[in-house]
Order: sequence, then C-alpha cells, then structure tokens
Amino acid sequence: MADALVSIVLERLTSVVEQQIHEQVSLVLGVDSEIESLKSTLGSVRYVLEDAERRQVKEKSVQGWLKRLKDMAYEMEDVLDEWSIAILQFQMEGVENASTSKKKVSFCMLSPCICFKQVASRRDIALKIKGIKQQLDDIERERIRFNFVSSRKVYGRDMDEKIILDHLLGKMCQEKSGLYIVSIFGTGGMGKTTLAQLAYSHSEVKAHFDGRIWVCVSDPFEPIRVCRAIVEALQKKPCNLHDLEAVQQEIQTCIAGKKFLLVLDDVWTEDNQLWEQLKNTLLCGAAGSRILATTRKESVVKTMRTTYKHPLGGLSLEQSRALFHQIAFSERTTWEKEEELKEIGEKIADKCKGLPLAIKALGNLMRFKNNKEEWEDVLNNEVWRLDVFEKDISPALLLSYYDLPPAIQRCFSFCAVFPKDSVIERDELIKLWMAQSYLKSDGSKEMEMVGRTYFEYLAARSFFQDFEKDDDGNIVRCKMHDIVHDFAQFLTQNECFIVEVDNQQMQSIDFLKKIRHTTLVVRESTPHFTSTCNMKNLHTLLAKEAFNISSVLEALPNLLGHLTRVRALDLGSNELIEELPKEVGKLIHLRYLNLSHCERLEKLPETICDLYNLQTLNIKHCSRLQKLPQTMGKLINLRHLENEYAGVVEGLPKGIGRLSSLQTLDAFIVSSHGNDECQIGDLRNLNNLRDLSIQGLDEVKDAGEAKKAELKNKIHLQHLTLEFDEKEGTKGVAEALQPHPNLQSLRISHYGDREWPNWMMGSSLAQLKELVLWWCIRCPCLPPLGQLPVLEKLEIWCVDGVKYIGSEFLGSSSTVFPKLKQLTIFGLKELKQWEIKEKEERSIMPCLTHLRTQACLKLEGLPDHVLQRTTLQKLDIRWSLILQQRYRKDIGEDRHKTSHIPQVEYQSWN
Repeated sequence: MADALVSIVLERLTSVVEQQIHEQVSLVLGVDSEIESLKSTLGSVRYVLEDAERRQVKEKSVQGWLKRLKDMAYEMEDVLDEWSIAILQFQMEGVENASTSKKKVSFCMLSPCICFKQVASRRDIALKIKGIKQQLDDIERERIRFNFVSSRKVYGRDMDEKIILDHLLGKMCQEKSGLYIVSIFGTGGMGKTTLAQLAYSHSEVKAHFDGRIWVCVSDPFEPIRVCRAIVEALQKKPCNLHDLEAVQQEIQTCIAGKKFLLVLDDVWTEDNQLWEQLKNTLLCGAAGSRILATTRKESVVKTMRTTYKHPLGGLSLEQSRALFHQIAFSERTTWEKEEELKEIGEKIADKCKGLPLAIKALGNLMRFKNNKEEWEDVLNNEVWRLDVFEKDISPALLLSYYDLPPAIQRCFSFCAVFPKDSVIERDELIKLWMAQSYLKSDGSKEMEMVGRTYFEYLAARSFFQDFEKDDDGNIVRCKMHDIVHDFAQFLTQNECFIVEVDNQQMQSIDFLKKIRHTTLVVRESTPHFTSTCNMKNLHTLLAKEAFNISSVLEALPNLLGHLTRVRALDLGSNELIEELPKEVGKLIHLRYLNLSHCERLEKLPETICDLYNLQTLNIKHCSRLQKLPQTMGKLINLRHLENEYAGVVEGLPKGIGRLSSLQTLDAFIVSSHGNDECQIGDLRNLNNLRDLSIQGLDEVKDAGEAKKAELKNKIHLQHLTLEFDEKEGTKGVAEALQPHPNLQSLRISHYGDREWPNWMMGSSLAQLKELVLWWCIRCPCLPPLGQLPVLEKLEIWCVDGVKYIGSEFLGSSSTVFPKLKQLTIFGLKELKQWEIKEKEERSIMPCLTHLRTQACLKLEGLPDHVLQRTTLQKLDIRWSLILQQRYRKDIGEDRHKTSHIPQVEYQSWN
C-alpha cells in the first residue's frame, strides 16, 4: 500500500515538473549556443575598448560611449560567470545528493527538483542575454559612427640635495627653539619625494637627529590619522588610540626634549586650523627639530608658514638626456645601434620637459624596442600633440600604457582601486587580479605565474616604484607614484573609486550603481552609510577597518545581501566582527575573501561553503576562530587557504583533503579528535601545494600513517614547515615525511628525537635554499648540512643538546656550504666549541657574507676559517659576553681576526 502511494506521488510530481519544463524549453534550448556567441562578442568588445581608450583622450564624445561599452563588458562577464556557476552548482548538488541518498526513491524525488532549478536558471540567463543583445545593438550603431578599429641614481639633484641637507642639519641657521619647516614644492612627478628620501636616508641626518619619522599625508589631511602615524613610527608598533587628544599626548611624551625630523610627504591642505592642530603638538621637541614637507601647491607652503621653501624645477636638457640614455640603453646585449638611436632618444627625452617620472617611464619603454622605426614611432606619436600636461597626465605614461598588451592594461588600471600611498603586496594584488578573471592560464602556466609575469612587466616599465624585495631579489611589495595613480584613475574614470563615508552627503545613487571596484573608507559613524548598499554592481570591495564602528557594523548583513556580483571582498582588520553574516553565501561570484586580523571573529557560517568559485580565503590572525565549517570540501576551486595563527585548535574538516587545487595551506593541523577532522593521510591528493605547514605531528601514530601524506610526490611543494611537540620517538614519522627534492625552503620546529631524519643530506634536498632548525631540544649534534649544494640561508635556533660543532656539520663534499650566504646560530646555550679542523684543503663557505651569533653564552670562539678565509662582510655578535670580549675591535685578544670585516656589531643584554 505504501509503495503504491509513493508511486502515485512520484507520477504526479513528475507530470507537473515535465509540464513546467515544456513551457520553458523553447526559451532555454538555445542558451548554450548563445553563451558561446556571447563569449565571442566579449572578445570583440575587448579589442574595441583598446582603440576607444586611445581615442577618448582627444575626442570628448568618445568618453560617454566608452563608459557604456565598459558597463556592457561587465554585464557580459557577470552573465558568463552566472552560467558557469549554474553548471557548477548543478554538478555539486548532484554529487551531494548521490552521496547522501540511501534509498533509490529519495534520490528520484530530488532529481526532478534539481532539473527544474537548472531550467529556471537557464531561463533567467536567457532573458539577460536577450537584454544585453538589445543594448549592444544600440552601442554598435554608435560604434559605426565613431569608426572604431578592433584591435637610485638621481640625476641633476646634487645641488638641491645639498641645500636641503644644509637646512636640516642647521648649517644655514643657528639652532633655536621653535619648529623649523622646510618645504619642497613643484609639479607632480618632478622628484620631490625622491629628494626628501635622499635627505631622510643620509648618514649625517641619521646621526644628527634623535628620531626620524616619515608620514605620507595625501588628501584629505586628517590630524588624527597623521598623529597616529607619527606615534607608530616613533614606537615601532601599531597605535591603538583613537582619541585625538590622547594621541597628541602620546606624541609629546615620545618627543619631549628630543631633536626629531618629521617628513610630511604629499601635503595638500590649505586649512590653517587643521595644520595648527598638528603643529602645536610638535612644539615640545628640542631645538634643532625639523619638519620637511613636500607638496605640489605653493599655497600649502604659505599655510604651513614655511621657514625655507625650495622650488623644484625640471631637469636640464643635458640631465634629461643623460637619465634617458642610462635607462633606455641599460641591459642591452648589443650596442651596434646605439649611435643610430641616440639622436632620436635625445629628441624623445627633450619632449619630457625635464620631468623625471616621464623620462624614466619612456626610458623603460624604449629598453624593449630595438629598431629605428619603433623609436621614430614613439617620437612622432600624436600623443605629444595632445593637451594632456594640464591634466597632470603625462604623454610618456600614455605611450607606455598603449604599449602594454591589453590583458596587462586591465591589470594596471585596476590598481586605481587602492588609495594613494598604499603599500601594495604583490601576491595579494595577483590574487585580486585572479578574482577578476584577468589572468588566463594556457595550461602551461598557473594563473599565479601569469600574474607575476604581468607584475614584473609593469614594474620594469615604471608603473610601480619603492620596491621591497626578499632575499632572492623578488619584489614583494611596492607603491605607485601619485602621478601614475592619477593616470590609472583617469583611465577608469568612476569605474574604480575611493568611497569616503562621513557626515557629508555621499554621491548620488545613480553614481554609486556604476562603480565596479572600490575602497570603502569610513571616517566616522554616519546615517548615510546605508546608501553604500546601492553599489550593487561592485566587483571589488576593499573595506579594511571600515566596520570598526558599531553602528556601521550593523549594516554589514544588509550590505552583503546587495553585493550579489562582488568577486573580491576584503574585510580584514575589522576588529568588531565576531561572526560573518550568513548572507555571505549569496555572493556566488566571490573568488577572494580576506578576513585576516579580524581578532574577534569566532565562527564562519556554513553558507560560506556555497561559494564554489572561491579561490582565496584569508583568515590569518583570527585568533578566536574555533573551527572551520564542516562542508569545506565543497570549495573545489580554493587555491589559497591562508590560516596562519587562525586559532583553529580542533583540527581541519575532513573535506580539506578533497581540495586538489590548493596551493597554499599555512597550517595543516593533524587531529586526534575523530573521523570528522583531517588526519595526516588526507594530504595525499593535495599535489598542487606550494606552501605547507604541518602542525601537531606528535599526533601521528607511526611512520606508516605519515607515509600516507606522500610528501615525496608533491613536485610543486616549495616551502614546508614540519612542527612537532618535542616528544621522543618521532624519528620514524619524520623519516616518512621526506619531501620531494624540489623543495626550496624547510623549517623543522620542536623536533624531540635525538637523531635527525636521514634525508637531511645533499641529494635529498638538492634545491633547498633556506633551512631553519627551531627549538629541537634533544639532538646532540647537527646533521651534515654542508653537503646541501644550493643552501643560501641557514638558521639554527635553540638546539639545546649541541655542545660541540665540528667536522660532522660540514659533511664530506669537496666544497662545503658552496652557496651559503647567511648563517645564524641563536640560543645554543650548551655550545662551547665550534671548530673547523681540516687535514686536506677544502673550500668551506666560499660565499658567506653575514654571520650572526646570539645568546650563545658558553661559546668560546668562532672558527678562524670562517672569520679570515671567507667573504664575510658582516659579523653580528649579540648577548654573548665571551665572544664580545674576544673580538672587540679595541681590546679583544683576537681583534686582528675581525679587523678586515667591514661591519662588526655587538650588543649586550643591557
């Protein structure tokens, strides 16, 4: 009877579903072909955009048309993305239902529902395509009318530098109380900040002042923000004060009676009252204190009541040509054509009108052009005849931009989303580009590698500056010059925008609807904040610290409910967020989610696992986060799980092991709590990992279990951390975790056994460049690390069992430590002797440049070979009294052994 009833219900349900599907079928059958057509159309639109961007500079009528076409390009991208998501959701729901259904009847009842949802989704997308087609027809008619085509040596500043230095060092005036203010002013891109940096970093300036402070001011001038930046520079840590008076008092405590130099870079305000708020705070410094300001406006110089003003003009013709020549002809393998191109180059340099930024941009552009015709094309380009200097948009930047491939043009113009003076992290920028689908992989290169290529391309052509590099010389962070930032904003108009929310009326609702990429800056609590929900077409929302006001935080669920097209969302450093709203699950396009440093965040909603497109999830330093959602395995496109210091102590959900696209896993926590959490064997299929840290290895029962991780097969793994808990008997586990020879960086922490794993030898770690041994308390000797063929950096921290370092450390290679550059030995409290005794001649540490020994209290001496027969450039001895007394340059008995080393530093406990 029951079976018959179920059969009747199924028949009726199927009949209803079939009828509804039949009604829609005529509309949706053609969606697949329409999607392919739309992809083709979008490709054509991109070519037209390239030509239109060139012409908008000189043809005002083109600008409005270009804006409409960009909007349509975004619409097409969104529809194509929705189609991909619909297919992915259908596949994922089918997998879930198949895995959870226990009886055939329950699966049959669900299948028609899924089918109908798919049809409904197709119908919605079909209607959107129809609307796009109609709008494209209108735009196409206008296209025909427009006839579009588818397609740190600082030159010339020696005298300026000397004058500024003389004023800062008191050589131009007597020291007296009161603030002495020096202002450098001039056109954007003239080199004001560079000149200020030269003075700020000068050795005499460093010695002359008790403290130096650098603050990027920009616009608007906010005393509280500037004052907090001053406190952070003085105290070398974040300032947690938010009341202006409290911050001012902190500054006065820090600088009272001290002679300081304060650089205020890029000042714009002409508001005397705002300036006086800051100036009065600084009056308690000692006589001889200085403020050095840079500004584009002479009126600002007057507002600040400058003591000495220094106008900065353009470079001379001779200086301009010399700078251009140095850059344009650098790194060339052949010089045959230099004379042929020199005259053209001089004419190009002359057109830059002495502007250093423009000269550098064009010099870097011409480095990659090798024949006369290409150089003449730049010289005779119509851009030089455009009236763009008045807009602070250099023709040199336009020419450099036009020379970029279209894909890289998009990546550059996206950078307008960052506020001026922002420090841009290279890897985070690449992940944001990925989120916008700007980086297409052809199968031979991962998106991340494509992004690095694009970044280096832009850096080489002066679109980025102020580089910070790692030990390998790779750029890890940078900035954009103000003029370059202005240029990026010009290209994107209101497509990329910094939205400032304060008590002033915000922009119109229609305007907000057009914004695609924005940084949200909340100055204070405001009733107008809810109007940001009108930014429904946003693809990028960067809102660091925006929700640190309780009344603003309340609007977060409503805001997330409206941002249905957003692809990149940065909510980092919002300390008031305790729980991410479940509405985040509606953001089906989302690919990048940053929640780092949300220190009160305790849980993530299960709905986050519905974000099948998510590529990056950053929860670093979310110290109160208890656990991750159980269905994390649904995030099949996740590439970067950044969970360092995330506070997740109960282990990771079992599904993490299914995320085969993962490249970054900052903390893989081996669990002992049960079957719902990851075990070491769940690493087996994560073969795309580049960065991996395994924590809690003492929970692994035996070598057989550890071997299931198959680290030896992970050919892409570059950086690995193995973290134990100081228990004995773990050598077998460590042995089974042998990594692939491609590994470049290894850290072993709290290893508790007395013997090192056998694979810590030369052949097993043939590509290892960096090794850190951290708090491995029981090992009585060091492994033969001298056999590692390409090791460049070695740090040995608190390996307490080591009393003697001898030939066992060197190994048997003919050249010992052949590539080692930096060696740190820290906290080996039982170490007494370190000797190198060689019967036969061997090359030992031939590349060593920096040796650090710290807190080695019993160490009696350093090997003579290391001190006298290497290329040592820096010796750093800290908290080691015996070594300090032995090698001190004035009274040390062995001071002659270190006298040739250029830089020797000592530091005692006091």
